[in-house]
Amino acid sequence: MTERRVVITGMEVLAPGGVGTESFWNLLSEGRTATRGITFFDPSPFRSRVAAEIDFVPEKHGLSPQEVRRMDRAAQFAVVAARGAVADSGIELEGYDPYRVGVTVGSAVGATMGLDEEYRVVSDGGRLDLVDHRYAVPHLYNYLVPSSFAVEVAWAVGAQGPSTVVSTGCTSGIDSVGHAVELIREGSADVMVAGSSDAPISPITMACFDAIKATTPRHDEPDRASRPFDGTRNGFVLGEGAAVFVLEELDAARRRGAHIYAEVAGYATRSNAYHMTGLRPDGVEMAEAIRVALDEARMDPEEIDYINAHGSGTKQNDRHETAAFKRSLGRHAYRTPVSSIKSMVGHSLGAIGSIEIAASALAMEHNVVPPTANLRTPDPECDLDYVPLTARDQLTDAVLSVGSGFGGFQSAMVLARPERSAA
Repeated sequence: MTERRVVITGMEVLAPGGVGTESFWNLLSEGRTATRGITFFDPSPFRSRVAAEIDFVPEKHGLSPQEVRRMDRAAQFAVVAARGAVADSGIELEGYDPYRVGVTVGSAVGATMGLDEEYRVVSDGGRLDLVDHRYAVPHLYNYLVPSSFAVEVAWAVGAQGPSTVVSTGCTSGIDSVGHAVELIREGSADVMVAGSSDAPISPITMACFDAIKATTPRHDEPDRASRPFDGTRNGFVLGEGAAVFVLEELDAARRRGAHIYAEVAGYATRSNAYHMTGLRPDGVEMAEAIRVALDEARMDPEEIDYINAHGSGTKQNDRHETAAFKRSLGRHAYRTPVSSIKSMVGHSLGAIGSIEIAASALAMEHNVVPPTANLRTPDPECDLDYVPLTARDQLTDAVLSVGSGFGGFQSAMVLARPERSAA
């Protein structure tokens, strides 16, 4: 039996700096940053006071008042992105068996903003030890269970096949797409609407990351606060967003004349079984995920033209990741451009992996490698080509995108032009 090859035929991105894939790509290719001082709440009590927020008005993107009332902000992102991805793909899902159309949605922290806000209401601003449930919104249960995200997306696109939420911390966005690809390859679905969404910019999230000093305290220059691989980096900038894709089998996409962004040629995930937040400096687990993803893609390391890094901007992550690239790609790591878009759109936790897949596919689409903004001070421990400050024109046929998450999750995905191989 010939293995089914899976391609991306539609996408939509909601990211800081603009809603929509075109706005997202314009920001990346121009090297602009969308990080700023927090406006969603008073950030003055917190160590870190910067974030990458989206200027999002749900009604302007087709959500009804009832949908806005029912859904947390992250679920709203997911639905808007799913509808946009289906529209972009040109696929007519009504002509498919709905039991062969599935959904996977990744999210690290679920309905954080909705739960945070509702707790403030039912506790009267934290003054009540015994909360008063009468003041809660009617759909509070939907905020509690992240599975509601997949339900909402499935309703929005009419999917009645496999429907799943993937929550593996900051690799959720890669893993949700990887899971969807595997469902098509094994024959459990013909079309998958897959991606991830998170909207974590809330007081409780800021307090959690403040406690472990993971986020940057550089609030005096918010547009330059996110500095992956820079010698002066001191933590990540929290973000929010969503990216959703339409995935289908290659031959089916060609038959209907679909525009193909990229083939998902390889995917793998590993765990370090080591520490909740700590990383070994040798990067061995990420390197193993990269090796397996390349093997699945039947590609040599030398075929990778660009690496879209996790690049969070913490000291340990950037060292760990640099070591992983050297371990997995060998000398080719020094010849391969690497960049982190978190320098421009922040770290949206479970959503960022899908957003980075979108950036990787668009880099292939336009033959442009997005830059690592704010990279001005080289770090001797991070000695690869991190494409500082300015985007670079480069023929790009294959991209490696990686993610690293609390709990020890390490994931890798290889995107490639489908015409590279007839196998």
